[in-house]
Amino acid sequence: MQPLHAAYFALCATLLVSACSTPDSALVPASPAKSVGNPLNTGAANPFTLAVIGDMPYGPAKRDSIPMLIDLINSDPKVDVVVHLGDIKAGSKTPCTDAYFADIRGLFDTFKDPLVYTPGDNEWTDCHQSGKSNGLYTPTERLAAVRALFFPVAGQTLGGRKMQVLTQADDPANSAYVENAMFVQSRVVFATANITGSNNDLAPWGPLLPADAGNYPSQAQEYASRAQANAAWIDKAFDLAASTDAVGVVLAFQADMWDPAEPTLTGFDALVQQIGTRAAAFGKPVLLLEGDSHAFEVQYPYSASSPMRLVHPNTPVAENVTRIVVEGSAGRTEYVRLTVDPKTKDGSLFTWERVPLAP
Repeated sequence: MQPLHAAYFALCATLLVSACSTPDSALVPASPAKSVGNPLNTGAANPFTLAVIGDMPYGPAKRDSIPMLIDLINSDPKVDVVVHLGDIKAGSKTPCTDAYFADIRGLFDTFKDPLVYTPGDNEWTDCHQSGKSNGLYTPTERLAAVRALFFPVAGQTLGGRKMQVLTQADDPANSAYVENAMFVQSRVVFATANITGSNNDLAPWGPLLPADAGNYPSQAQEYASRAQANAAWIDKAFDLAASTDAVGVVLAFQADMWDPAEPTLTGFDALVQQIGTRAAAFGKPVLLLEGDSHAFEVQYPYSASSPMRLVHPNTPVAENVTRIVVEGSAGRTEYVRLTVDPKTKDGSLFTWERVPLAP
């Protein structure tokens, strides 16, 4: 299937209202669930399955096991798309070298299905000397390197079978954020956003940076521009869901915005409020896919009875939000098989199971 016409693609990426309300028959030719060439497959209601991973590989042992996990995912006939939630290396004592990034890119290329990847803090935010021992880098320089290597074609995923996605690179106000992607399958809007750990890049970089650090955005500039871009992208995801009468929304990003191990989580306050407010107004199932804290869990952070609502001030109540944190780091090597099915008799739009590398 050919990519959408450039003018239509850009219009959908920036407006996501009038253009995306085009009748389904004009947008999507008849196609099976495995066909994912159209980023706005609003008419398809067949089940759609993702293999979700994150926080891997951490260290040599995990690096050695990743090819076997990829083989396991490639052999799963149910999987349509793979999602990596970021952190492609350990957070400390693992230099953020071009050679390491190229090695991981080579692994990513062995996925047979489309791979949707969103960056984590370990591959750019934490690539400095201040207590991390990841090498002397300017984090924004490393983010530029990640973008160049892992997002070489705007609006196209990695993996063997490419998938066209909407990209924020088409938004003139936020065109640097080629990594923020969006697509529609099984009447659900999927969106990735560059939301990272290390308090969303508010943890200090430290006083020691390379001599050319002035050639790249400062930490304050980086945080402000990314906050603007992510807020706009999340709004667009919910706007697209409303304009296409979607039955659900999935937001995928690296940060655990409620990680109790972190000393402060203030960098996520505005995002938590925005997501909860938009989710409550949407009223249909919303799923957050996160990594960062490395241990699998399923929670309902916006529930009126959840103590997690106390972590961020003014957290809205949104009983329709579920979050899944994937296993990673030194934990069991596995993927989450997440299935979206808008036709289930019991109304359970999202179902999931953990699939380990070793039984």
